[in-house]
Amino acid sequence: MTRYRRPLALRPDPQGTVPDTAMVMAAGLGKRMRPLTATRPKPLIEVAGQTLLDHTLEHLKSAGVKKAVVNVHYLADALEAHLRTRVEGIEIVVSDEREQLLETGGGLVKALPLIDADPFFCINSDNLWIDGPVDSLRLLASNWDDARMDALLLLVPLARATGHGGQGDFHLGAEGRLRRRKRGVVAPFVYTGIQIVSKRLFHGDLPEGPFSTNILWDRAMEEGRCYGAVHHGLWFDVGTPQNVKKTEAALAYA
Repeated sequence: MTRYRRPLALRPDPQGTVPDTAMVMAAGLGKRMRPLTATRPKPLIEVAGQTLLDHTLEHLKSAGVKKAVVNVHYLADALEAHLRTRVEGIEIVVSDEREQLLETGGGLVKALPLIDADPFFCINSDNLWIDGPVDSLRLLASNWDDARMDALLLLVPLARATGHGGQGDFHLGAEGRLRRRKRGVVAPFVYTGIQIVSKRLFHGDLPEGPFSTNILWDRAMEEGRCYGAVHHGLWFDVGTPQNVKKTEAALAYA
């Protein structure tokens, strides 16, 4: 008889061990957020009275994360000053990309020597989320299976991806394995910018310099080691000045 396995998206009451360290991606140019990013980096844009970066760091602290590695490039001095003077309760280490913006994959490779946990969280600093019935980072940690996974992405249903204008990113299999959206097809889930990854994800030959994390995910999907879990709270695509206003309006009623 085939044993039924509950999908990862449906596992309740997380009890998993939370990684001690997180990589926070904060080096991007923020072009879609112009003109707000003309004088400040995108992670320092305020939404509902708090910077996007601080929203992320508060989630990390609440989940029990002890250390955040933050990469910097655009207006790096301002970002570093904020981290030195405005952030408390979590150790901050900077991965400096001033000389060259390395994109998501290249930025992770450069920061790996600073990341002393395996697995570890990797979070984009330009998204905003509100937890559902359970802490979303703890939920993600509870679904981590080191024997089967190299990457575990937090997803939100397309219908609940507030401010997102795309056609979705992934299909989620019964056991949580991910498949990409095919061209011309709408996918039911959107990547939230939040994941847990193992350092195994960086095995073998990797591109030099800038490259996207998509290269790593594609390889993990081919190997059957890229999974997803579903976020049950609110999530906002805060990618433009217009979406900042929409997000603040929605939060006022959350």
